[in-house]
Amino acid sequence: MTDHRIAPARALLAAAFSLAPVSIASPAEAHLITTGLGPVYDGISHFALTPEDLVPVLALALFAGLRSKKHGRRVLVVLPTAWLLGGIVGLASRSPVSAPMAWMSLVLVGGLVATDVKLSLPLTTTLAAILGLFHGFQDGAAMAQDGPGVLGIIGIAANVFVVVTLVIAFVVTLRAGWSRIAVRVAGSWIVASGLLLLGWSLRS
Repeated sequence: MTDHRIAPARALLAAAFSLAPVSIASPAEAHLITTGLGPVYDGISHFALTPEDLVPVLALALFAGLRSKKHGRRVLVVLPTAWLLGGIVGLASRSPVSAPMAWMSLVLVGGLVATDVKLSLPLTTTLAAILGLFHGFQDGAAMAQDGPGVLGIIGIAANVFVVVTLVIAFVVTLRAGWSRIAVRVAGSWIVASGLLLLGWSLRS
């Protein structure tokens, strides 16, 4: 019998991927930041100043923190590692950067936070791996064109690790019911941001 707690997650996945084709009609523009401090810091600043990367990571960290310390530790390891691997593949491919479909990450992961879906540890691990590989590939392809290279990817992965660590460490300490509701409200705002981004991409 299908667990009714998993049904919302499957519905979110189905909705996101059914809308995916409409978001890849136009190429994305890379907006890498040059700090003058070297490629590692360029990667760090790129992640910190790119909402399409930062917000999905925040959302996944919020979700893992809501689940448990075990989920948090798994995401802490898998997400930066997958981001690094995806970035290296993107660098090697040197393929044009397609539209990043950032709205999909926002809607999917933000929806999981908002609905507080009880995903199993393997599903959380899979989600972290897919998110890291996808966004890492996009960053790697962009950096292959604009110069920071593998050191820039290392900077991004390091920043992902720090952000995930801080957010999960905060969320797992929450015990009051109202505080967990506040996290879920933040997830709903992330979903709203994703839908706005989707609307903007369709308008463009």
